[in-house]
Amino acid sequence: MGTVLGAMRNVRWHELQHAYGSASQVPGMLSRIAWGDGPTAEDALRDLDQWIGAPAVFDATVAAVPFLWELAATETVKDRAGVLDLLATILAAGHAQHPEWTRAAHEAVTAGRPTAARLAAGASSVHPQAVREAAARLLAAMDGHVCAACLPRTD
Repeated sequence: MGTVLGAMRNVRWHELQHAYGSASQVPGMLSRIAWGDGPTAEDALRDLDQWIGAPAVFDATVAAVPFLWELAATETVKDRAGVLDLLATILAAGHAQHPEWTRAAHEAVTAGRPTAARLAAGASSVHPQAVREAAARLLAAMDGHVCAACLPRTD
């Protein structure tokens, strides 16, 4: 594993959950997105969307979001627009029984706002139009985001 996704080994994925159980397979999916060809990356994104994004978020989602931001910012990743769309899906999803996962996942997505802004404004040769458009959609979703889990706490 190179410097892209290098910190992934520091996450105890086997202790986290996704929609179908243990999140121990999540690093493999992230790696396929990072280094796979177009179809491989798309398949991995589709699987990851079902595991950590829609219709619910999980503790594995929270752990995966920083790596998704890393992938979105890495020019060699084949489907950066798809990664940004997955981040938007996560921002729109929640988990009724675990609002703390929802809030943490949404905060992790919105923490990447500077990256989304840079990608939305990037030069066309560096950031293809599909990436710029996906980043702009994600920024709009961040600006309009309202959910019960993310409302200010009134402790």
